[in-house]
Amino acid sequence: SSNRTERALEPLPIIISMAKHVLITGGSRGIGKAMVYAFSESGYRVSFTYFHSSDEARTVEEETGAKGYCVDFQDLSSVLSFADRMCTENEPIEVLINNAGVSHYGMIQDVTREDFQRLFAVNFQSPFFLTQKLIPSMVSNRSGVIINVASVWGETGASCEVLYSSAKGAMISFTKALAKELAISGIAVNCISPGVVDTAMMSRFSEDEKRMLAEDIPAGHFTDESEIAKLALYLVDNASTSFTGQVIGLNGGMYC
Repeated sequence: SSNRTERALEPLPIIISMAKHVLITGGSRGIGKAMVYAFSESGYRVSFTYFHSSDEARTVEEETGAKGYCVDFQDLSSVLSFADRMCTENEPIEVLINNAGVSHYGMIQDVTREDFQRLFAVNFQSPFFLTQKLIPSMVSNRSGVIINVASVWGETGASCEVLYSSAKGAMISFTKALAKELAISGIAVNCISPGVVDTAMMSRFSEDEKRMLAEDIPAGHFTDESEIAKLALYLVDNASTSFTGQVIGLNGGMYC
């Protein structure tokens, strides 16, 4: 009887359920910002990167509890140093969302070497090597999710956006090849391919031009950032290596 009493008085073990750690690149504005809010509100532990928009990043941190890191995706050494820091100072990244990107609009004959290097550094080279650095812990745990954000123009190509289309097309091919390589390790790799989204990338268009663009979309409107964030959240919540290597369009029917 006394033994039963002693056992009853023993403290119960504390069971801690650690939320998955999600890294979202380009998380202070636009699509990435919507993702930071969506994942934070769903109980995930969120880290995100930003570069120019430090004021916006601080606001996102204050409102979501996510942690922002200033990283220059044009500088590969900056990206690799950040990746090393994430691997040594934080819980392993279990979900990687490669969202950071920049656009370029203009005829191919006007593209400079500097334009080319900047676009491919931010939109492909840095995501490629960041992913490479973060994969080992996923492989070790035989679990993980990688989501790459591309563009409908990476699928179809766009006049006067040859450079941007090429970089996003590279991300789509990267997704398909990496999915085949990592499926055996329990890691799902997919790509979200938005159509026209009214973010800062659309600032060069007038309101009239935006209206005409929307009229060419069967749904009659641009894709909203929140729709993309919800899809990313769904892919993580329902991750499966049976669903991997897919390019999922959110374009209102403009390409299907």
